[in-house]
Amino acid sequence: MASISGAHHVAFTVRDVERSAAWYADLLGMPAVLSMDTEEAKIRVLAHPTSGWLLGLRQYAEPEAAEFSEFRTGLDHFAFAVDSPEELTAWEGELAARSVPFTPATESPIGTVIAFRDPDNIQLEFWLPAG
Repeated sequence: MASISGAHHVAFTVRDVERSAAWYADLLGMPAVLSMDTEEAKIRVLAHPTSGWLLGLRQYAEPEAAEFSEFRTGLDHFAFAVDSPEELTAWEGELAARSVPFTPATESPIGTVIAFRDPDNIQLEFWLPAG
């Protein structure tokens, strides 16, 4: 059976690519490594400096007017992995300092999570797997 080795990138559709690129770069410490504008879309790619993991952002020239909703078919949320309970605590402090609304760390049978949203209301999480 074929297998995968992990995740390489995720790409989000946003309403203002410059605003979102600045927000993600500032919050996650991911500098932009690609900036490309076409007739169809403005594209920005950010890279995590240690892992090389990529985050793509796209602002389409003719977007739909609807705001992100996890209740529509498609993406429900995206989780960023963290390595320790201390990292989750640090993220709670970072989000609070930036006035980003979030849920306090909540435990589940498979891990502990902090949920928050980006400027386009995309639901995000900081996730610490159980064990």
